[in-house]
Order: sequence, then structure tokens, then C-alpha cells
Amino acid sequence: MSVLVVGMSHQSAPVALLEKLSMDESVQHSACGAMVQAGSLSEAMIISTCNRMEVYTVTNSFHAGVHDVVRVLTEISGVAEDELRTYLYVRYADAAAEHLMTVTSGLDSMVVGEQQIIGQVRSAYQSASEQGTVGPRIHALAQSALRTGKRVHSETDIDEAGASMVSFAFDQALQRMGAEKLDGKRVLILGAGAMASLAATHAGRLGAHLVIANRTTARAQRLAEHAHEAGVHADVVEFSDRAQALHSVDMAISATGAQDFTITAADVERYHVAGRALMLVDLSLPRDIDDATAELEGVELVNIERLSKSLDAAATDLAAGSSPHAQARRIVTEELEAYASAQRVRDVVPAVSALRQRAADLVQCEVARLEQKHPELDERQMGDVNRALKRVADKLLHEPTVRAKQLAASSGSVSHETALQELFGLQLEGSGVAVDVAELPDAAQMQAAQKKES
Repeated sequence: MSVLVVGMSHQSAPVALLEKLSMDESVQHSACGAMVQAGSLSEAMIISTCNRMEVYTVTNSFHAGVHDVVRVLTEISGVAEDELRTYLYVRYADAAAEHLMTVTSGLDSMVVGEQQIIGQVRSAYQSASEQGTVGPRIHALAQSALRTGKRVHSETDIDEAGASMVSFAFDQALQRMGAEKLDGKRVLILGAGAMASLAATHAGRLGAHLVIANRTTARAQRLAEHAHEAGVHADVVEFSDRAQALHSVDMAISATGAQDFTITAADVERYHVAGRALMLVDLSLPRDIDDATAELEGVELVNIERLSKSLDAAATDLAAGSSPHAQARRIVTEELEAYASAQRVRDVVPAVSALRQRAADLVQCEVARLEQKHPELDERQMGDVNRALKRVADKLLHEPTVRAKQLAASSGSVSHETALQELFGLQLEGSGVAVDVAELPDAAQMQAAQKKES
């Protein structure tokens, strides 16, 4: 049994496809439930953000596990399997562990070093745990990944190497506006979740007057109260009146994750004041703001796709060897080695326990046989025989069992597979695989191969 990751991110797939795979909490629950019902999968956790969709499962068969995950994704998203396989990537065993640690550290984000992903991974883990689809393997991996992320942000300057998605979006917007601050500007905030709250805080610090709208008005009012406490002026409008608010704002930021557009080209055409510049910032996936708005005169649009293109060069330069990035990579390597070692020892423990139980059963059988063959032996004598046989078994097993755990924990030339095979005659799974789904055989090819083998 090993951890399997099947996913796609801004690095492997177009935004339009990521939108189709985007899952709210209820869809994630349904998908995780369907995963663990598959014959090859026993645990499941899904991370779905504006930049990625990744399924973490535990499987007893690599190819069958990939097939089952892709099948569920196809059923839930409605996207054809052939299209999915073109963009999905696969990570397995140690490669899966390294991937989640890298993701949680912010090293695989659009803006390298952003911290929001830690909370998103924690939320995904907690949600799957509450649903009951997380078992010991994903639990151990999630805890290791979260610890890795915390270490990276506390022990390196990776936070300074890259800003959060929100701050980067503001940088892009201000650059296009030719401004450094938002003093005297009115900013419409659509949404009241984590991303919208961050946007409101950032806009307030830049001197903006906030106008907040959310489907649940009470949440918008709470966000406005927090702004007031920070000395920022904020008004609340009904979500149904959001389009009308466009006539009096200089910037509109949407972060709702709605299935329909919160701002359309028709909204802007109807309420935007001609000659007044309007900056639109879309922080959601699926997209909240219609791309067609960018074609209107006086309107600028910053969204996930545009941010991704702007970040490509910066991310490449950072990965080439800046100090914070290199330090973060070393932390990931350290944590991966510790995690892999602990998992290898854990994999050995059942075999060791089974061997010791087998020895105990043999001792018991021999004692029982001796009692039948020599009824003249009294209870004290049989007790001595029993203890002597147990001591012999324990002494014989002590060195190989201790050695097996040492070899399993070691990342040296002798692997845990070799140790178990030599000492116990067992064969375990490989250490790690990282490929694209398109390189793997599809269901039809697997069935044909199975028929050929039979």
C-alpha cells in the first residue's frame, strides 16, 4: 500500500480545464467517498484551489489506482478521460510525499513562497478526516507536509522571495493603474471568505475606501466591522446591487468561487461611467469576472490566467538557485528522508510481528506436543521447558528483527525491500514514481494486457 497522487495545476493544465475540475466542499466529499469505494483505493483526500486540483489516495495497485482516480474525476467533472489524461500528472510513494511537501511549502505555487496553501492543505485534510476517508498513511503524510511548510516559512526568507496571490494581484493592478497607493479610491470587494478578506485588508492598508458585498450580508457586515476596527472606512451593499456599485468605484475585486460570473461585460457597459478607469481583479477559480470585460474601453482585468503568465519568468529565475529557495529545498529533503524512513520502518513492523507470532505459535505447539508425549513431566518442569524455548526463539529472532528495522530506516544502499526479502522472504512495493497520466496505459490497454497474460 502506497500513497498515490493524481492531479493537475497551473503548471500542467489551462485555466479553463482547471475550472471544470474545481470542487467545492460537497463535491470533494462525494469524490472522496467514491474513491474509497473503488477496489484499489483505501484512503482519499482532495486539494482543490484556484491553482490546482490534486487527489491523494492510498492504493494497493499503481495502475489500477490511477485508473480508478481518473474514472471518478471523469464522472464528477464531465470531462472526457482522454482530455484529462493529457494534463494530469501522477506521483507515487516517496515521489507523492515529496510532491505534497513541496506544494505545502509554497514551492509549487504560482507565486513561490505564498502561505495560503498551508491553510488549504490543512482544510483539505481536516475535511477528509471528518468524512472518514483519511487513514494512517495520509494522516502521516499530511502531518509531515504541514510541518515541512511551517519550517520553510519560519526558517527561510521564502516569504520575501514571493508575495501571496493577493499581494501580487495588487502589484499588477497598481502597475497598470500607474499608482503606488489607493488613497481616495473606492474598491468594491465581492465575497467575504479568506481570499476576499485578504484583499480587503490589503486594499485598506493601501488607503482605499471599501465597498463590500457578499451573498450572506451578515458576513459582509462582519468583514466591514473588522475593517472599521483597523481604521478603514467600509460600506456594505446587497450582493444583488453589486453591478450598480460599479458606477462609483475605481477597482472591483471578486473572490467568491461562484459558478456564474459576478461581473459581466453587460454589467460594466450598463453601470461603468464612461471615461472613468476601472480596474477589475478576479481572484477566483472558476472565474468570477467575464473575460469580455477587458475588451471594454477604460477597463483593465487581472485574473488567474494573466497572473500565471506574468509569473512564469519570475518563477523560473527563483527556481534557478536563489538562497531562500535552496534553503527551502533542503528542508523538504530533510523532512522527506525522515518521513520515508518512518514509513519504511512502519512497513517492516507487521512482518516482524508476524514472524514473532509465528515463533510463539511454534513454541506453543512444541510444548503441547511434549506434554502429550511425556505426561510424567510436572507443571514446574513444563514451565521450565516453555520458558527455555521462548528464550531460544527470542534470541534467534532478536538480531534479524532489529537489523531489519535498521535496514528499513536507512536510506543507504540496502533498501527495506532487500532487507525484508533476505530476512523474511517478502517483497514490498517500489520507492517512488513520478509520471504524467498520458504515459500510462488506459483502461482498454490494461484489459487487453490482462487477457493476453491469462
